[in-house]
Amino acid sequence: MAMFRNLVSSTQHRQHHSHQSPVTPSSADSLETQYGCPICLEVYYKPVAIGSCGHTFCGECLQPCLQVSSPLCPLCRMPFDPKKVDKASNVDKQLSSYKAPCRGCSKKVTLAKMRTHISSCAKVQEQMANCPKFVPVVPTSQPIPSNIPNRSTFVCPYCGARNLDQQELVKHCMENHRSDPNKVVCPICSAMPWGDPSYKSANFLQHLLHRHKFSYDTFVDYSIDEEAALQAALALSLSEN
Repeated sequence: MAMFRNLVSSTQHRQHHSHQSPVTPSSADSLETQYGCPICLEVYYKPVAIGSCGHTFCGECLQPCLQVSSPLCPLCRMPFDPKKVDKASNVDKQLSSYKAPCRGCSKKVTLAKMRTHISSCAKVQEQMANCPKFVPVVPTSQPIPSNIPNRSTFVCPYCGARNLDQQELVKHCMENHRSDPNKVVCPICSAMPWGDPSYKSANFLQHLLHRHKFSYDTFVDYSIDEEAALQAALALSLSEN
């Protein structure tokens, strides 16, 4: 995968520094690699390019980066202006021009139609069905702890909707319970070591928006208290931006 990413990166680097000039593929077999999104590792779909660094991604793959206040390029980690992300018209044109053999049936298909073809190719589906299942080299002897609280998914305190991760809980409550006046216990806080399962937030929605914009699992050491955890999370979050 690292080799694939390096190849994609070097191709995009050449595109950027040659003012988006067409890249002539060295062979048909390498086309999918040269025009592969570094995020999903598939042929570009509705490609877009970041203006500052020139790296190209599928439009849908880049969307999560555009939802944060200070986005970083997923490939080179350079900050970029989300308003300066444009459709990669030159790449899109090349996808419609070049053909490559399907990895299953070997039929030559334009890169623009490769994803659609692969999704319906019987040979590819057969190859996927015959892929060996993952088996650990050495079976683990470690017991799975049963007393660790679930800090990955939560239950809506208003309606009882289950299996919501942190972002989904915020979105669910904002969309469905914006006008609910009831005081409720924050399920995220109550799952933390420092949480009080009996404390009800006077304004739960504001609490969600101010205290749970990031995932605790990403930044927090559960062995320290809430204030120290919050300060560590803020420091790490700022350093990454």
